[in-house]
Amino acid sequence: MDRLLRRRFLGHLAVLGAAGVAAGAEMPGAASSPANFQLPEYALAQDYRSLKQSSNDPTGGNGDSWPIPAGETREVFRSDGPGVITHIWFTIAANSRHHLKELVLRMYWDGHSKPSVETPIGDFFGLNLGLYNIYQSAFLNCSSAQALNCYFAMPFRKSARITVTNQGAEEVGDFYSNIDYQLVPALPERTLYFHAQYRQAAPNLAEVYPAGQRGLNTDGKKNYVFVETRGRGHLMGVTLGVLQNKDRWMGEGDDMIFIDDESKPAIVGTGSEDYFNGAWDFGVPPVANPFAHLYNGAHLIYAGEQAGGRYCMYRWHADNPVTFRTYLKHTMEHGHANNRADCFYSVAYWYQTEPYTDFPALAPVAERIPALKLG
Repeated sequence: MDRLLRRRFLGHLAVLGAAGVAAGAEMPGAASSPANFQLPEYALAQDYRSLKQSSNDPTGGNGDSWPIPAGETREVFRSDGPGVITHIWFTIAANSRHHLKELVLRMYWDGHSKPSVETPIGDFFGLNLGLYNIYQSAFLNCSSAQALNCYFAMPFRKSARITVTNQGAEEVGDFYSNIDYQLVPALPERTLYFHAQYRQAAPNLAEVYPAGQRGLNTDGKKNYVFVETRGRGHLMGVTLGVLQNKDRWMGEGDDMIFIDDESKPAIVGTGSEDYFNGAWDFGVPPVANPFAHLYNGAHLIYAGEQAGGRYCMYRWHADNPVTFRTYLKHTMEHGHANNRADCFYSVAYWYQTEPYTDFPALAPVAERIPALKLG
């Protein structure tokens, strides 16, 4: 049943299968060795049932959306297990221009009262500054202006429940939803639960170093924290929105990841632009260009290196998920040795054995909306 958790890589398997066929055609005696031949996964019999829950009009009309009044919660998905959510699509028509920050997405696994996912809906889909922009990545995208898509596999053993809460002051007139999932006979013993956690620092607190003194940071104690959790699992990546509160480059913040040891980081990088797999300030303005690739991107760059400048970035660790057995804390400096006071808004995505984690309380709506904080 492990194949259920690897459906994102079917394209890769198809390429390997085609390569195997080509290699077999060229090698003498290949036809007599059927064990070497592998079909792509999509050509093999599957044991799951493909299903969807959506906001479709039950009368057969075209009113295929839900209103979500101010202050109310809409349940958008509920299913018994075992199963796995494979794709989530939302699109939203709302009068409030801050609805991506006002709507809160929560996911609950196996009947727990505490969520494993809790984040403003825009941040979950990589729109961490509350602005729509089209981009594509391996697990998240925003397509066709305001179509939000997620392709993380989300397995559940007993049950799954997803809600959307409107914490804004205005009704959301139309919330459209399509959630694709599979019901399966059983899940592998190694199955982990999907988590996503929102955090922010608006602004970060800048370290001030005396004139002539080098800024040094080896312990990471004052770094920005993407996630801190206990248990066993692996980190899949992060999305980050930055609102600059002063001029010049906002990067140079080393990533520091603490794994099973709270005293020192096991992984230390060379700068925030490098962590997001860009380089050189993402290009010195005015030539800095947004980019969005399979596992990394800075898909929004506006007024770079200026006060009021905005960036949205993502990094996926699908090539090498960061494993932990007892403890994980993923952090990043805000500027070199934490010398900048920009606003950070992030979501971390990971899997772990426990179906829920105690999250810090969400900031109030007004504090989640990006605003310039000139010092």
